[in-house]
Parts: sequence; C-alpha cells; structure tokens
Amino acid sequence: MITPDRMTRTTCPYCGVGCTLDLHARDDYIYKVTSPFDAVSNHGNLCVKGRFGYDFVYNRARVLTPLIRVKRQQPGSRAQAFNLDEWRSISWDEALDHITNRLTEISRRSGADSLAFYGCAKATNEDNFLLQKMARALFRTNNIDHCTRLCHAGSVVALQKALGSSAMSNTAAEVIENDVFIITGSNTAETHPIIAIQMKAAVRKYGAKLIVVDPRRIEMVKEATMWLALKPGTDVALFSAMAHVILKEKLYNEAFIRARTQNFEAFAESMEKFTPAFAEEVSGVPVDQIVQAARLYARAKNGAIYWTLGISQSSHGTDNALSIIHLALLTGHIGRRGTGLNPLRGQNNVQGTSDAGVMPWHYPGYQPVDSDVSAEKFEKAWRIESGGLSRRRGLTTTEIISAAATGEVRSLYIMGENPMMSEPNLNHTHELMKELEFIVAQDLFINESGAFADVFLPSCSWAEKDGTFTNTDRRVQRVRKAIEPRGKSRPDWSIICDLAQRIEKHRERNGASAYWGYSHSEEILREMGRLVPEYAGVTYARIETTGLQTPVLDENHPGTPVLFTDTFPSGRATFHPLQYIPSAELVDAEYSLILTTGRVLEHWHGGTMTRHGRLDELYPEALVEVHPGDAARLGVKDGQAVHVASRRGTVCLRARVTDKTTPGVVFIPFFSVEASANTLTIDVLDPYARIPEYKICAVRMTAASEEDLPHPHVKAERGRW
Repeated sequence: MITPDRMTRTTCPYCGVGCTLDLHARDDYIYKVTSPFDAVSNHGNLCVKGRFGYDFVYNRARVLTPLIRVKRQQPGSRAQAFNLDEWRSISWDEALDHITNRLTEISRRSGADSLAFYGCAKATNEDNFLLQKMARALFRTNNIDHCTRLCHAGSVVALQKALGSSAMSNTAAEVIENDVFIITGSNTAETHPIIAIQMKAAVRKYGAKLIVVDPRRIEMVKEATMWLALKPGTDVALFSAMAHVILKEKLYNEAFIRARTQNFEAFAESMEKFTPAFAEEVSGVPVDQIVQAARLYARAKNGAIYWTLGISQSSHGTDNALSIIHLALLTGHIGRRGTGLNPLRGQNNVQGTSDAGVMPWHYPGYQPVDSDVSAEKFEKAWRIESGGLSRRRGLTTTEIISAAATGEVRSLYIMGENPMMSEPNLNHTHELMKELEFIVAQDLFINESGAFADVFLPSCSWAEKDGTFTNTDRRVQRVRKAIEPRGKSRPDWSIICDLAQRIEKHRERNGASAYWGYSHSEEILREMGRLVPEYAGVTYARIETTGLQTPVLDENHPGTPVLFTDTFPSGRATFHPLQYIPSAELVDAEYSLILTTGRVLEHWHGGTMTRHGRLDELYPEALVEVHPGDAARLGVKDGQAVHVASRRGTVCLRARVTDKTTPGVVFIPFFSVEASANTLTIDVLDPYARIPEYKICAVRMTAASEEDLPHPHVKAERGRW
C-alpha cells in the first residue's frame, strides 16, 4: 500500500460553498482527499464530488501538449473533435505565435469588436483578471463574458437595481440563526450539499421553520414546514401575492421602509392586482398556503431567502429575483446576522470571476465600462493612452454566439467554458459556431466546444497551480499547487502572460504598454486589489488560513460577513413595481409538458470534470423524470426509452417515473452530451439580464426503442493524448 508523503491545503473546484480540501499526494499523484474539522465553510464535511471527484486530473483523454488543427473538412463535427488525424502536436512557441498572428490580423481587418472572449468560473481570480485585461488593454474590446450570464445574471441585475450590489448579503452558515427561511429555485441538497447539511441542522437542531418553493419534490421538502409546489414560470405571481398579504395585513416593517427604502408607494400600488386568488389561478398554489407562508416569513425575527437558478434562468429572471428581494425589503429581513438575500453561487469561482471583471458591461469591481471615470482609472493603471479603452458595452455570452451569424464576431477565445453544452437551443448554436473564422480553446479536455477549435492550449487543473477562488459567501480563499503540471500543461495566467507579451510586439500603437511580466499569481491579485476597492486588503498572507470576506477595504480591515448593516451601496434600496408576464413558451395540445432542467449530486455543470472520473459510474446516463400520472397517461414505464422533443430538437433517454416531479412537469439534468437538455431549451432572453429561459419550455414525450438510445458516454470515443 502506497502512503502519501505530503498534504496540501486548498479549496474545492466544484460548487460555490468553498470547502477546504487537504490533498494527500505522493510522486505527483493524489491518493485521497480529506477536510479539517475547523474548515470555516464546511467543518470537515465533504460531498461526493469534493471527496472523490479529483481523478479527472489523470484521465487519459486530458490534452497535455498544444495542438493545432491540420484540416477542416466538416467544421465542428464530433468526429473532428476526437480524431487524432485532425490535430498535430506543436510547441508552445508555435501555438502562441500562430494565435498572435491570427488574432491581430482579424482585429486589424474587422475591428476590435470582431473578437470575443469567454472567461471561466472554474479558473482562479488571477486567471480571469488577466483574460479580461488582455481583451481590454490589448484588443480594446469589452466582448468578454462568462457563465454568470447563463446562471445568476437575473439575480445580479435585480440586486443591482434594488440595492446597488449583486453579492450574497450574508454568510451561508448563518442559516442556523434563521427562525424562518425560504428556499426557492434551489435543489440545495444536490447542488450545495454542505449548505444543505447546515440547513437541515437549522430545522432539526435549532427549530427553524423552512418554506420550500419549487415545482419539484426536492430533498429539502422533507425538512419543510411548508412546500409551495408552484408551476414553473409563475414566481412573480406567487411572491408578489405574498407581498400583497404582507401589505394588506400590515405585517411590513414601517420603520425600515421609511428609513432605508424608496419608491414604496408605487410598488405597493402595483401589488394590488396580485391577490392570493390570482396567484392560485396562475401558480396552482392554494390561497391558504400563500397567506400562511407570507405570515410565517413576515413575523420571523430572523428571516432569510436562499435561491439559485430556478429563479434567475428565465425570460423574466430579473423580475423573479425582484419579487423575492421585495419580501426582504418589506419586512426588514436584511442587514443583520441570520437574515438576508442569499443567491447561492453555482460554480466554485463565479463570484470571483464576476468580481474580476469578466463581464461585458463592467471592469473589475463592477465599475461600468461606459463611464469615463472608470475607463480613465484603468487606462492610467494599465499605461494606456487617454481614450484608448473602449467605452462601448460589450456583447454578452448569448449575444456573442448570435453575432457570429452576421459576421460581427469573427473569432472566439474560450478559456475553460463549453458553450456547446451551456447555450440554449444547441442545434442553432452548432450552426453559429461553424460561422466563426478562428477559435482558440484553452482547457484540460477537448470538449464539445473544443471540437470547433483551430488551436488547443492545455491548461492546468486546480491542483497544479496557485491562486484564489471567491466563494458564495464572498470569501476569498487560497488555491495551492499540490502536484506538478502534467505534461506540457500550464496555468491559465501564465499562458495569457506569454500570449499578451507577443501580442504587444504586434501592436501598431506607440507609447507605454500594459505590464505582463508577472512571476507569480500573487502579483496579479495585488494589482486587482489596487483597482477593486473591495479587494484592497486581500493578500495571500492574510488568507493563509481561513480567507476573508469582501469587502476588505485595506490590510487592517477584518472583512465583511454581513452586508448592508447601515446603508446600501445605492443609498436607499429601491422597490420596483412589477407585472406578471407568462413564460415565453406555454404548453399546448402538441407539446403538453413543461421541461425544467438542473443539476444532480454526482455531476457538476456540463460534466467536463466529473464525467472524466469514476463519479460517472454513479450516474452514467441522463434520465428524464416524469410524474406517475403523466407516465400513465402517456403509456411510459420506468426505465423505458423515450424521445423528448421540443420545437427545437429531440433527445432520447430513459424515463424515471417518480413523484419527485409534479404533474405536467418533466426534469432533465444538463450534464450529459448524449441527451443534452439544452438541445430542447428555448433561446429567448430576459430583456434586462440577457439570460436565457432554461427552466421553462414546452415538450412532448413519446416511446422510443432501445436502439434509439445514445451510446453510453461519448468519452469512449475521445482520443488519448
């Protein structure tokens, strides 16, 4: 038996909880993962992904040398992605020189905004800060975005509109101080299992009352005092009806509203139409449940709301989030411990990637790109001529792909993202990706988007580099190198520095140039801290043990566990009148079921990491959950092969007949490329946040044959590098 000879403390690369991991290694191989009991976010607990999901690092499909496409007969075909004959191994110098020549040529010919960049919420703050710096300082484009556009963009925009800040207001562990809390649009036990453990303790040990608002009978319903099983897409009607009850019964916090909010009268008037009777008709939740839930939350000493993508991934995701923000503002359940508005972040560093400025409308620290004050600040810091940075808002993730159809975007640089799994209406996305002239993929594996790349750059896993992640609590935590990079892979920030220095030499502009000579990731975080006030006091030395929660305003500042204790960034919080707008696509006789999508415990997001390890054996194929009543009506049996079709495409998979879902609603997880849920989803966007409607579309289900089922896991076809 081999005994590990060293241990490295780092942070989990999966969800936004930010669990502390101890990697036990020997000879550059990780043998096991544990966690210390004094870990601030997880107290020694780990989910199945955190404890066992590290073996993807050693998967034979991992790319360990730069590659260049040698022929392009059918751009973007699956065979092309995994056929060794389609690629040639090259040196780093050859790869980076080729990328430099192609990007600069396209930029000069077609303009700065013909280029676009995808950052990565699984990469470090330092990696992402440099990617957006390269896009802006060298190519002068704000066409840079990442997966927050596809997950919490509705929450971000709503929180900015209402409060002036988009971050989670409290710390997840404070749930044990709640006496009433609401979970909505979040299958917490599977997506944030460690936070779910704390929520269960709040109920079982401390007597908290839990209200679950969800169309599925998720695991947390077992702990709930109330389960409000609403129809997908009716959140605004339901939560506004709760606000209606609070207003009519005068359960609101008048002193808080008077002292800390504005536009209350106009908002209250808009709530008149949201009677519980109206909400019952729309949402299916009975009047008495709506009234009881409103009273329970409003009368709490410490009330809190936790939500994820079930709220934000909607064509009215901004309004969905505003409808729950209003409940906190009405009752004053914000700005104190044990209260708050808590959008649980999905991927491990989606908060930090947003903070680092990988967004088309904002520089790092949410400083607007169309503001002269902001632009001049970054021009000075990056030694750019006055007026050199673009004041034009960039394209969002979904807009970038759409712009390929018109030729507005000609080239795409993808760092760690996989739009061919995460975009809605994937058949259409597939056609748009083929229109791009030049694509760079920087990742561990050639994924479904890497199938389209002209050059592939092998990056390091989280276990092979140093840096920081910022978790859902706004806690900046260390990521430490535990093993040497495999093959010729390199840290993302190092790749970007090398590429940026080459691009600088091709620039036609004169004068001083931005700095790219970083020797360690810590230098990058210090630069970010000089430009982002909330990170000014974050240093590697200060976060050596437990991390610090932003804002950290200087090197003596202790961090900020609870936001908005005295004021809001916008001064007063703003109420917004709301209207109920039905979902973009409703059921009819032909498409009689509502499809909703989400994650499962064993896999993460598009499965890029978990499907390259033994976790895939626990959940090897996607299943469609269907209610027993619907199954009986359709003649579908448990385990039977079925076709699920929308107006955009069809997938084939097995049915799971279960009362976990409700009548009229089916559920497909989105980790599987063989039966990709996003082949079915609709690409209509929220008008404010530009987030797609992933959670609601109309589908039909019909019987299929066993021969129609896809081959189990495409990874069997993938080349060995």
